[in-house]
Amino acid sequence: MVTIDDIRRLTSTLPRSEEHLIRDRVKFRVGKIVYAALSRDETTMGCGFPKEEREAMIAAEPEKFLMPRVSDQRFNWIEVRLDAISVEEMHELVLDAWRGVVPKRVAAEHASKTVREDA
Repeated sequence: MVTIDDIRRLTSTLPRSEEHLIRDRVKFRVGKIVYAALSRDETTMGCGFPKEEREAMIAAEPEKFLMPRVSDQRFNWIEVRLDAISVEEMHELVLDAWRGVVPKRVAAEHASKTVREDA
């Protein structure tokens, strides 16, 4: 199961990312824009995700993905069960969500730095 510590390890490396506790929920954001948030019991994570792809993703893997609550369905957002995904899948979801809220230049600089570190 993916844990909050797994998520923190990743988000702490992302430029401009900050962790906040809001109404007893851990949220990760850039500026005022939340790109990932944990449920109070830390069993699910919501994250930025294209609305137009959401229904297909949920239909393809309903054991992993859920619709966000009705009030959040107007946003580019999806919910995921943390016990149903791998750390690698979480990395992909969180990175994509983070890339959606930072300037393209910041995302590109982070990607090139990561490639250099991996080489």
